[in-house]
Amino acid sequence: MAADLNTPKSEAIGQLLNVVAQLRDPQGGCPWDLEQTHASLIAYVLEEAHEVADAIRQNDDKHLCEELGDLLLQVVLHAQIASEQNRFNFDDIVRGISAKMIRRHPHVFAGETASNSEAVKETWEAIKLSEQANSSPSTQPLSDRLRKKVRSQSALAGAMTISRKAAAAGFEWETIEGVWEKVDEELDELKQAIASGDKVHAQTELGDALFTLVNVGRWCGLCPEEGLAGTNQRFLDRFSRVEAALEGNLSDRTLAELEALWQEAKAEIRQEEAT
Repeated sequence: MAADLNTPKSEAIGQLLNVVAQLRDPQGGCPWDLEQTHASLIAYVLEEAHEVADAIRQNDDKHLCEELGDLLLQVVLHAQIASEQNRFNFDDIVRGISAKMIRRHPHVFAGETASNSEAVKETWEAIKLSEQANSSPSTQPLSDRLRKKVRSQSALAGAMTISRKAAAAGFEWETIEGVWEKVDEELDELKQAIASGDKVHAQTELGDALFTLVNVGRWCGLCPEEGLAGTNQRFLDRFSRVEAALEGNLSDRTLAELEALWQEAKAEIRQEEAT
């Protein structure tokens, strides 16, 4: 069944728009909401996006529904602020993204074909590049475009974006063996920098090592961001069991005792996951 591209704004969305407009009403709105600007809301947008991602990872529908609502609220707040300054409004945002989706999916809306998801990605990137070329009188260097693209991403996600785009432009190893050689090189340099006691140099080398490991992930089709998020959660799950076993008192225990409890927690979780 084809989607109705002329679907009117839903009553629920209309209610949310009215709620936010009232919160921002200078005559009777909320003092906190009235103080907000695009810049002051940046931290909240990022926080809500991360909470959406966490709810997805936890497979928690109740919290996912709630967090998506919180993220939508951020979109509506930004739309309201811009609307008050006659720059753009919520309808402009919706029409813009709808038009973009239609434009970048010619295999769905324009009778073209796409045999698989890779073909879809190629078409998407080609259309995107064409749009960027048409919107700018001069060709912007890839490095400048990447700076803009990654400035709102986490460092780890930004590294993956830079790595992927640079590789697509031809800045790439011939085989994964070359990537592993680079990993070994960067780890050696990190060890030397730490041994030297130069924290500034060590910080730089740590970044280089992490960036190279991101390239390993890209070569293997792995997502470093998701991998690290999973590790964080597994660590906390195991650590909470160690804390419980010691009733929160870790300071008087030897490393051997802590390691033994850690391994027990790890084994318990694996057994629970297997049943």
